[in-house]
Amino acid sequence: METTAKRKTGAYAQRLAYTFIDSPVGRLLLAGDERGLWQLSFVRKDRPVQVGDGWLVSENAFQDARQELGAYFAGELRRFELRVHLVGTEFQLAVWNALLSIPYGSTWSYGDLARAVAKPAAVRAVGGANHANPVSIVVPCHRVIGSNGKLVGYGGGLDVKARLLALERGDFFA
Repeated sequence: METTAKRKTGAYAQRLAYTFIDSPVGRLLLAGDERGLWQLSFVRKDRPVQVGDGWLVSENAFQDARQELGAYFAGELRRFELRVHLVGTEFQLAVWNALLSIPYGSTWSYGDLARAVAKPAAVRAVGGANHANPVSIVVPCHRVIGSNGKLVGYGGGLDVKARLLALERGDFFA
């Protein structure tokens, strides 16, 4: 997985291809270039999706992402192999890489995630980095829960987070 330590806003200045796809958890925006997927975002009525200036719509782009997401939602894929290009600060990249080590079907607390990046007192900062994850589902920020075991904070909504965790537990996914 390619990573670049710089401010996320740089992704919006790039010339990226993008498309929208439908999934069992709602409409998704995929954006990226030849280096990989830069963004996977939930399209929600209450939060408009930001498409960058100069981005080009490409209905046929991201066949690898479409295939792997389809297999994930069918319960057949536990770890994504597609190319992802993460752009963020060094701290964000450390958090996002730690997210990739949370096993399929498991959850960590924000405290667990903070300890994984060797910043045990930085629970709030870890939460901010988790929230800024540009490639939801693929970089599994949905696997992070509150220290009390409750579902908290998710860009796709807590209902979507619950459905993703249920899918990974092997529960019926409709």
